[in-house]
Amino acid sequence: MELCGKNIRKIRRDKDLTQEYMAFEMGISQKAYSDIENSKVKINLDILTKVSTILDIKPSDVCSISDQCGGNHYESKYNELLDFMKKNNISIPGELL
Repeated sequence: MELCGKNIRKIRRDKDLTQEYMAFEMGISQKAYSDIENSKVKINLDILTKVSTILDIKPSDVCSISDQCGGNHYESKYNELLDFMKKNNISIPGELL
């Protein structure tokens, strides 16, 4: 996550924006925003979305997607859930099949 904070700082500076401006747009204090750039807080989806919107960039420009988000990790979890639902006679909406 440290890299994400550094990326945010670099992009913000490249766009000639201040921490105060970013904090105001996000509805937080300048100190709270500084903590984001200094990786003192974990960047969650809400923060990433707000920062990306203000900077007019894609969230992936700030933080690359982790390896766990790719591959078969989620697909296998999805299939496990479907199997569980079938075994327990839980109706499965057609769009999920």
